Amino acid sequence: MFHDTQPATLRDAGNPDPWAPFRIGHDGEIVALLRQLREGAVPVTLSAPGGAAYTTQLWSLDPSRQQLSFAADDDQPQLQQLVAGDEAVAVAYLDSIKLQFDLHDLLVVHGARSAALQAALPRVLYRFQRRSAYRVRTLERTSPAARLRHPSIPDMLLTLRVVDVSIGGCALFLPMDMPALAPGVRIEGVQFDLDADTRFGAALQIQHLSSFSGSDRGLRVGCEWQGLSGNAERTLQRYIDQTQKRRRALLQL
Repeated sequence: MFHDTQPATLRDAGNPDPWAPFRIGHDGEIVALLRQLREGAVPVTLSAPGGAAYTTQLWSLDPSRQQLSFAADDDQPQLQQLVAGDEAVAVAYLDSIKLQFDLHDLLVVHGARSAALQAALPRVLYRFQRRSAYRVRTLERTSPAARLRHPSIPDMLLTLRVVDVSIGGCALFLPMDMPALAPGVRIEGVQFDLDADTRFGAALQIQHLSSFSGSDRGLRVGCEWQGLSGNAERTLQRYIDQTQKRRRALLQL
């Protein structure tokens, strides 16, 4: 499945840390993972206890001062809700892992031309496997594409490259020059053309954004299928099986 940007529940009444196998408490490991977020300009979704969510990027990391800074737009009401609550949960993705950590001591700092959201360096970080469903990378020569209307701009038609698929969801490539897509949004009536024999329609829910590891500049948009029909699911499973076989054949050449 494509896990979303909602934080996992990490504590219950019977056990103070039931997710201990996924817990990272060593300062060096925490700093190393945070540096990957900063250097990769990876989107980070901050969630407040009241439900407000704000997607940003890690700007700076100062282990000596035990401090982080995120990019901030002071005009966004979600940012003000985060600061008012003085705590948030951060979720981000590095390739096949999901990172989650708590943030405290939130403060918006204004500069001459920009603002930053400061927070204390987390003392604990959790890492989870992002997907349990098998996925395959699509074959670019077949021009796999998803055609949809932008959820915030209905008059805008988008044709996005399908990067990979699984029986649980897919990943789309969003170029940097296109209007942003937000986690949690559901998109109806998406048409998929993966190859000449694989065409179907489905709804999608955007689950997370992450940096794209290819040469093109843009974001990887992780999505979960919504309302996938039985015929569409069988068509998709056949495509996954055939693509896996083709990739294995290419490796043997």
